[in-house]
Amino acid sequence: MPHFNFGYFKSPTNRKLKPATIKKKILAWKKNKAFYDGSREDGYGGFKYDGRWLKILPKIIKRYKLNSSSRVLEIGCKKGFLVHDLKKLVPGINCTGIEDHLYPLKKCKKEVKKFIKYSNFTKLPFKKNSFDCIIAISSIYTYNFGDLLKIFNEIKRVSKNDKIFITLASYENTRDLEKLLNWTTLSTVILKKKDWLKLFKEVGYKGDYFFTDAKVLGLK
Repeated sequence: MPHFNFGYFKSPTNRKLKPATIKKKILAWKKNKAFYDGSREDGYGGFKYDGRWLKILPKIIKRYKLNSSSRVLEIGCKKGFLVHDLKKLVPGINCTGIEDHLYPLKKCKKEVKKFIKYSNFTKLPFKKNSFDCIIAISSIYTYNFGDLLKIFNEIKRVSKNDKIFITLASYENTRDLEKLLNWTTLSTVILKKKDWLKLFKEVGYKGDYFFTDAKVLGLK
């Protein structure tokens, strides 16, 4: 169960901390057009395909030994960019994405529409041992703690093995926690790194992980 960074997470230089107002949090949780494709002040500021995964995915493919016979699930696929690029890099691979809000699914690339679906993450619509690899980036820690426990159980249920990669919001001291709380709009469960490790042990999680913290985000 190693800490793994495949190159997607690079710290911005001195990102200016802008407090997440209540209005901004409400807007973010709607996860609609304003959040994905509206102003940068309100969210992504235009969540558009840029091909970045084509450069990042080779490390994931190598680490998890993915091939044309592999079955991969992305939890929190948004507009399906990772699914699109993984299918492009590994022709024939069975890659499925799920998202818990409809807007990004309606705006996904047409090439992957049939491979992604709407679903709550606490009850995955798949049979036991369905996937060779599971990826959940910036998604599962937006649920409350109780639901997060259910998600861990679901991930274990549908996974054939421990080829799993998740990202989690974390901190090491109160100053960094304050930075995260002032900045984030969607992070619900934020734990100290040592507490995440304790949680992994309690729920039997043995996959890979990456901690998203104030340093990674470049928050002052």
